[in-house]
Amino acid sequence: MHIQSLGYIGVAAQGLDDWAHFGTRFLGMQAVDRTSRRLALRMDDRKQRVIVEDAGRNGLGYIGWETADQAALDALAAGLERQGVAVLRGDRALADERSVADVIRFQDPLGNQLEAFWGAEITTAAFKPGRSISGFRTGPLGMGHTVLHVENVDALVPFYRDVLGFHTSDWMLKPFKAHFFHVNPRQHSLALIETGRKGLHHFMVELYSLDDVGQGFDIANGMDNKLLLTMGRHTNDHMTSFYTKTPSDFGVEYGWGGRLLDVPKHVPEEMTHGPSMWGHELVNADPEMRAKRRQARIDAAESGLRQPVHVLEGNYQLAAGICPWWDQASGKAK
Repeated sequence: MHIQSLGYIGVAAQGLDDWAHFGTRFLGMQAVDRTSRRLALRMDDRKQRVIVEDAGRNGLGYIGWETADQAALDALAAGLERQGVAVLRGDRALADERSVADVIRFQDPLGNQLEAFWGAEITTAAFKPGRSISGFRTGPLGMGHTVLHVENVDALVPFYRDVLGFHTSDWMLKPFKAHFFHVNPRQHSLALIETGRKGLHHFMVELYSLDDVGQGFDIANGMDNKLLLTMGRHTNDHMTSFYTKTPSDFGVEYGWGGRLLDVPKHVPEEMTHGPSMWGHELVNADPEMRAKRRQARIDAAESGLRQPVHVLEGNYQLAAGICPWWDQASGKAK
């Protein structure tokens, strides 16, 4: 696989002021390099991860996928061209704007603007979050994941799987149709949701601390008409998260505790318990869809579905004491 992670996202907006506040005071990113038409946001040691452009419209600008080096980028471009995909080689000005060594541009079959690049600029200046957070989980896993609205999932899967080389993580047929892909151990870096629409459904960022997410949830509850889904936990990537609406009218998922795949051994399977084990109540959905999703969660709970919590060294502490009853019930008793 030539693509190894989600590198950056370009956002189309109607003005920058709302994004400057949302990106820093809610998401906790660091605003850098603002001009009259462009705002860049940092998450880590990269020069930029989210690029907001005043385009006179709201929605997706572009998605930037990272390759390892120039050879991998060239091989990806050649493979796309062999498949009949038009590839535009970025000039030096575009590469500088993206803060990368080299970049190509192309589109998926729905017309979503995609980019691939290598050599992202690293900055030595310390990351300064826009509010008090512990930081974002990025590195080799990339900046998070993106999810696209699609009219027909089956029609788009071959492009991402067979042309771009993404690997299927799992798929779902109800209460809605979806397909999830990984490009590294992060459980998914891209998903397609069949909604009958086109465009960006949401992007996800993963925080280092669960408290970062809970405190973000408090902020989201104070933003008028912004909360999309309440706090909950997903069945496939086990992420504890909630969703809000961005100033560009698509969503952002704010999460903690994502699952990693053992990529060589991973076997894709259908998700039969719906998207969430608990929570993730749709705030403004029609009653029928809310009822379907709630019933799926109840069915999952009654089936005994439970998943481990995925923690990183340093963001948890084992509780003292033992519980003989739980040790016996969970099979840990010796």
